[in-house]
Amino acid sequence: MRILIIDDEPAMHDSYRQCFAPASGGSLDAMAAELFGDDDAPAPASADDAPDFALTHAMQGLDGVGEVEKALADGNPFAVAFIDIRMPPGIDGRETAKRIRALDPDINLVIVTGYSDFSPIEIAKVAGPADKIFYIAKPFEVDEIVQTATALAKRWQIDLELAAARAQLADQIVMLEEQGRELAANESKAVHMATHDSLTEAPNRLAFLRALTERARGRERFAAAMLDLDRFKLVNDTLGHLAGDEMIRSVYLLLSAAVPEGGVVARLGGDEFGILFDTPGEEAAVQACELMLRKMTVTLNLIGHSVQAGASIGVIVTEAEPVRDPVDVMRRADLALNEAKRAGRGIVRAYDESMDDSIKFRRQIEGGLSQAIARGELKLAYQPIVARDGLEIVGFEGLLRWFSPEYGAISPAMFIPIAEESNLIHELGDWVIETALAELHNWPGQYVSINFSPRQFRRHNFVAHLVECVQRAGVEPGRVQIEITETAIFDDADRAAETLYRLRQMGFRIALDDFGTGYSSLYNIRKFALDCLKIDKSFIDGMGRERESAAIVHSIIHLGRALGLGVIAEGVETDAQVQALRLAGASHLQGYYFSRPVDAEAARAMAAMGSVEGKDDPGDGPALLQGNGTHG
Repeated sequence: MRILIIDDEPAMHDSYRQCFAPASGGSLDAMAAELFGDDDAPAPASADDAPDFALTHAMQGLDGVGEVEKALADGNPFAVAFIDIRMPPGIDGRETAKRIRALDPDINLVIVTGYSDFSPIEIAKVAGPADKIFYIAKPFEVDEIVQTATALAKRWQIDLELAAARAQLADQIVMLEEQGRELAANESKAVHMATHDSLTEAPNRLAFLRALTERARGRERFAAAMLDLDRFKLVNDTLGHLAGDEMIRSVYLLLSAAVPEGGVVARLGGDEFGILFDTPGEEAAVQACELMLRKMTVTLNLIGHSVQAGASIGVIVTEAEPVRDPVDVMRRADLALNEAKRAGRGIVRAYDESMDDSIKFRRQIEGGLSQAIARGELKLAYQPIVARDGLEIVGFEGLLRWFSPEYGAISPAMFIPIAEESNLIHELGDWVIETALAELHNWPGQYVSINFSPRQFRRHNFVAHLVECVQRAGVEPGRVQIEITETAIFDDADRAAETLYRLRQMGFRIALDDFGTGYSSLYNIRKFALDCLKIDKSFIDGMGRERESAAIVHSIIHLGRALGLGVIAEGVETDAQVQALRLAGASHLQGYYFSRPVDAEAARAMAAMGSVEGKDDPGDGPALLQGNGTHG
């Protein structure tokens, strides 16, 4: 440690040299104490008790200031400076301390004086802070000087280390803040890309479904319309895709200007648009759609060619009560659109039940579903979930299948919404839970992932019912993963957060299914007790074709890793997807590349083997495993 001595008296410098001279005769003093029993003799000083001091001497204040300046330039600053208060004819100790402090904010100053020319407060005002200025009166004791220098030198070292730690922490905070801003920007960009059409910047199908769901929760009557351009394929085939794209953009602008106030126009894909707007009734809705048709029935100039625009519209007016399934509302509007096309194009048709041959079929499905359990028509198929690196099977997703003697294999996409509209969903769900938990006993340690519908999740005794099921089956909750969609938790986020927290407290695993297609934001993900995110298959499918899908997948994986969540990529079908997802950092993979959903016996064999090799052809697989529904 470097010590600076500033004093105008040579004798004082000699005194300082003696104070800091290396100790001698320590061993003789210790021997004498032992031989003569001198208990008051000082204990020998340890070489580790005090730092090594290197003294620099200055006879005047300006000389001392120069030494400080030189030490700082050399990168070898002083830890402590002992400053005499009176040093004629040069500057006094107060001015010396002031100038040294201006150069070095870290040095500890010790004012040595036999006089009271300046009060400590006066000196502290110009050379503070007060906790870095100390005072020793002349004449001083050796121990007083040495102990002061030792304590202040150690403090100086600690202060430097603390400052370095604070600087490092500040740098880390800045880095974390930058990462947070980047994550928020990526999330915002990903959300925009996921909900907007790249050609027109119009809301896309996902955004339209979201807006439709919001309106269905409200109290107002509203209209949902589907619009399809007439003879659009002819424009594409004769003038090319550039002309077709320009036509789509022009039609969107015309529709946006013509839709009733507060309405939504979305591009659903191709030349199809969805429209939402409030209306007092069916007659007013039809009139509004006819006005939109007139506004867009114009001659467009497409890359030098004049083209007559035209369209057909199907519309359905939906009451607020009962709340309708958004997908079903779109389906009925689409039926009305088909009727408009059959009637000659360029017209508007409102939906009525005579257009819907499926209503009778749906009722038949509901009746058959109520008997399916008793008749043994339901089966659970199991699709492995594998770890990214070693392809170790960590779990299986249970997928419900129904094989009706009358209708054959019925897609879950058909019968689950029907069951959801009635209390059948609870009966089906209980059967799935019981069957899956019973099968767990045949696996060496993997977990089973079970899908739950929004209605099941909102069951008032949902957590207690699950706990009772696993206890009755003799299964650890940690081997059961609850898969919930964003829709299920969005209706009542506070209640959902409490339910998920209780499930986690009981030991269950929680996965947010179909992530990226629902309503979640970064805030919501942080709010809910989750173990992992499942990237929707649609984004995996589009990775190789669309930059938007690849960007969304990377953003979701980055978000999951930043929040300490696992990320499962669903619908993996090719080696290229596997490699891309591995590089992106997905923790787990699932899809036909590894295995189609298999029956219970095949799942047991796979579980016992412990790992899979990705080599399945998506076109292969027994008939039992066909269908993409994923409800359990």
